[in-house]
Amino acid sequence: MTESPNSIDSNSKIDWSEFEQYVERHNRFLLTTHIRPDCDALGSTLAMATVLERLGKEVEIVLGYDVPPNLHWIDPQSRIRNLNEFSEEQLDSFDAMVVLDTSAWAQLSHIADFIRSTKAQKIVIDHHRSGDDIGARVFKEPSSEATGRIVAEAAEHLDVALTPLMATQLFAALVTDTGWLHFSSTNSDSYRLAAKLVDAGAVPEQVYAELNEKETLGRLVLIGIVLSRVETDLDGQLIHTFIEQKDFVAAAALPTDSEDVINMTLAVKGTQVAIIFVEQPGDDCNGNGGIKISFRSRCHVDCSKLAEQFGGGGHRAAAGALVREPLDIVRKRVLDATRAAMR
Repeated sequence: MTESPNSIDSNSKIDWSEFEQYVERHNRFLLTTHIRPDCDALGSTLAMATVLERLGKEVEIVLGYDVPPNLHWIDPQSRIRNLNEFSEEQLDSFDAMVVLDTSAWAQLSHIADFIRSTKAQKIVIDHHRSGDDIGARVFKEPSSEATGRIVAEAAEHLDVALTPLMATQLFAALVTDTGWLHFSSTNSDSYRLAAKLVDAGAVPEQVYAELNEKETLGRLVLIGIVLSRVETDLDGQLIHTFIEQKDFVAAAALPTDSEDVINMTLAVKGTQVAIIFVEQPGDDCNGNGGIKISFRSRCHVDCSKLAEQFGGGGHRAAAGALVREPLDIVRKRVLDATRAAMR
């Protein structure tokens, strides 16, 4: 394809010809992403759905839960459906499945049984270094700052022009996964991509307002509880805190209100590694939902390696895991491992 002035800058090693062949061979696509989806997960999935539809494909997006209320704005057409809305016959009719922004079983628990049993040909589109073998062809580029970039590149290689809504969804994916273009994953190409998405119709102040200027009182109260528990170690280089299920009740907050709170702890001078432990609601017969662990690093410590010790994964600077043990036990194990990695 001849490069246009608005082409997406990329050093991607993805074989786009193979990806294009995969798209051409299939007609009915089922798309999904990980639990507790963020803007990169949702924006990438929604934009990819439109790319495929504009190529004449039938597409459905499915999650095992409803979209968090604070992110409804990214799906104004209510494209995303709950898994329980589909019959077994409907699910069997898909000949292709695309998993975006993850390939980790722990993050696909809501749809893992279907992924294991489906006869549809599966692919993964992702930018995380770590992941599991879920029986899919993987189109992954860890150097990409967001899965949204990979979807933008896919659109270009498939000659699909971005609509203003797609541009908005991908802009949200880009800026949230780069901390509004200030995380270490940001580079000059990130700004060029942002500019091209704005040229295609994304409005930064509107995206910013949706993400940062519509806080609920419950989230503010929850943040206060979390920050009041902050502890430091190793002369302030390690900072950590935790959230229990009862805190959500006390604050009248939603589970999604805990997102990004960890980034606030990184504002403390001298912090090199931050960790937050979030107790999850019970989802098994013993009422055990486990402890979600989020890691952040701005030093030599590789968060993905830390997370892998506990069955998780992610990026060097940001990663996560889910451990089904009591909070006190998980905190001790994780903090001990982190201290060892920092020394």
